[in-house]
Amino acid sequence: MSKVSVGLGVGPPISATTLRSAATPDGPSPDGPDGSSLRSNAAASRARLAERERARADRQERLAARPRRRRSDEELQEVVRRGQAELAGSGVDAADEAGAEEVVAWAAAEFGDSLAVASSMKDAVVPFLVSQELPWVDVLFGETGYHFAETLGTRDLVAHELDVTVVDVRPELSVAEQDAAYGKDLFARDPEACCRMRKVEPMRRALAGYEAWATGLRRADSAGRREAPLISWDAANGLVKINPLAGWSDDDLVSFALRHRLPANPLLAEGYPSIGCAPCTRAVAPGEDPRAGRWAGLEKSECGLHG
Repeated sequence: MSKVSVGLGVGPPISATTLRSAATPDGPSPDGPDGSSLRSNAAASRARLAERERARADRQERLAARPRRRRSDEELQEVVRRGQAELAGSGVDAADEAGAEEVVAWAAAEFGDSLAVASSMKDAVVPFLVSQELPWVDVLFGETGYHFAETLGTRDLVAHELDVTVVDVRPELSVAEQDAAYGKDLFARDPEACCRMRKVEPMRRALAGYEAWATGLRRADSAGRREAPLISWDAANGLVKINPLAGWSDDDLVSFALRHRLPANPLLAEGYPSIGCAPCTRAVAPGEDPRAGRWAGLEKSECGLHG
């Protein structure tokens, strides 16, 4: 994906007049003289928010009250073998390979609340898909302390708009503490160490409480991901890894997000098809590899979380 011509999930500006017409095509304007429609809409919004918070709290109480037994690595590896046999079809990109919704439904049935979603907050497709099967699923966001403001805004919008539970996964040291211990701007001198401390190790600790994680990794992302399976055993993190979008193209991703009006990082429309920490991410030029903007100029293309 070169510079994105349409903001993923962010359509053209909609005027207030258009919104009013869409809301009441055959009736009075919602902001009529008495303001009753506006008050009614506000009350409905508050009720919806309260309902969502109750549902979220009910899930947390259910999880707290129920002992969670994590299956052994051997048991989970057997689950991977069964899942591959059921969903992989004839192989990578084969016509009979399972679609994203089928993969998510299988994962939700197999793992339930022991499934987490990891999201960089580039888009909200995987959190949305999983939340359709597992409302209030935990969405793990690696809060490194170096994110673009747009990324943090997308995180907040996802938490507000979708029926998910966003969990900030933070490193043991703040940026200031890391600077004091290892010197300022470690990312510029030793990006491997910085990624390990601020992203890989914190996420590994967070994942230890689950049996499986779902990611947005796609074969179209880069040459190194061309053979990404739908389901695999993640030996580095010690759990099952699920890539429901593995076979999706850029167009598949964009069209799905637009169709469901999902939140997306505004930087996608500014030439950032792959978005990480601000100091280590730049926009890419048309025709460049989508991940060329990550750690540009260095012999590094992955943070280490995906191997």
